[in-house]
Amino acid sequence: MTEFQINDPSLESQWRALILFGKNSATYKFAFAKSLLELVNKETTKISLAELSRPFSKNIIEHLKENDKQGNSKSSGFLNVCRSHIKGEISESELWSKTEKLGFLNVVDAFQNLNRAQIPDIFYEKNYKSGKKEIVIKDNLLKLKESFHFQNFNHEVEARWNLVETAWNLNLNPKLLEVKYDEDKSLFFLENDFMRRTDITSVRDSLNGYQKGKCFYSFQDISVVSGSSHLCEVDHFFPHINKTVHNEFGSNINGVWNLVLANKEVNRNKSARIPEKRFLQRLFIRNEFYIQSKHPLAETIVNQTGNTKQKRIEFLNKQYQLALNSAIITWKPEFELNGNF
Repeated sequence: MTEFQINDPSLESQWRALILFGKNSATYKFAFAKSLLELVNKETTKISLAELSRPFSKNIIEHLKENDKQGNSKSSGFLNVCRSHIKGEISESELWSKTEKLGFLNVVDAFQNLNRAQIPDIFYEKNYKSGKKEIVIKDNLLKLKESFHFQNFNHEVEARWNLVETAWNLNLNPKLLEVKYDEDKSLFFLENDFMRRTDITSVRDSLNGYQKGKCFYSFQDISVVSGSSHLCEVDHFFPHINKTVHNEFGSNINGVWNLVLANKEVNRNKSARIPEKRFLQRLFIRNEFYIQSKHPLAETIVNQTGNTKQKRIEFLNKQYQLALNSAIITWKPEFELNGNF
């Protein structure tokens, strides 16, 4: 069990842990997750690999068209099949047939494992008996549709996938990796050695899962879906207004480490005030979730705040004191639910 799941054994937390944590040697996990979410929407209770090959290959191909590198291995028979289809060399029926044979060799068994152990409440079982090759959907997966957070899951899968594949395809040195924040467009982006910018994904979509779909300050449910009445806002934990002070001491106030999602009303009430000191521990925990997740945001936070836990604690305490010197008074939300991180 990851620290992310401690004190929160909910189905939503288990799903997010599968998507957000663990090393990625290929992006099949994300394509499989998106396929499962489609099944939930249709309330499907079982599906053959032959049928599953259609949404699974579609998801992979959509990303292959944008970023050719979808894994760390030098060669992949399945990815080569998808590339052949993109080039028009094989038909759709051939694509589906070969996906059934090659696409599910590892992902079906591996998807529900985290830290070499299966999650407590599995979302499906495989049935390969008597010549069948099908997946039997458990109630746990179907129950996700009843959750407020279900609306955000597809966005979170896409965001994680985009971050992973972009880092691979730009072939950036992790020690030099810095995911940057475009405040006007609310996007994360990367720059290569020639300062060429690559937009990656929505900031909201990337941050939401690691906050478990909750407002950072009040723990109210938040949404990343445009048009939702619960649509959250991106907040600077340490206010942007003091960026000059922080910059003088070598810290980037627009860094991922300082960005959190907040309920709209809560964020506007906070404005440019400094949260009470107890929220600093919550920021540290949230940032550690990223670092444990092994993807570009993790590398960025390490590069910006320190390569050990102690250095990161000292960094945040220093930033807090700098902010407090400029603020005098602190802030807390008028309404706050019990937290789960």
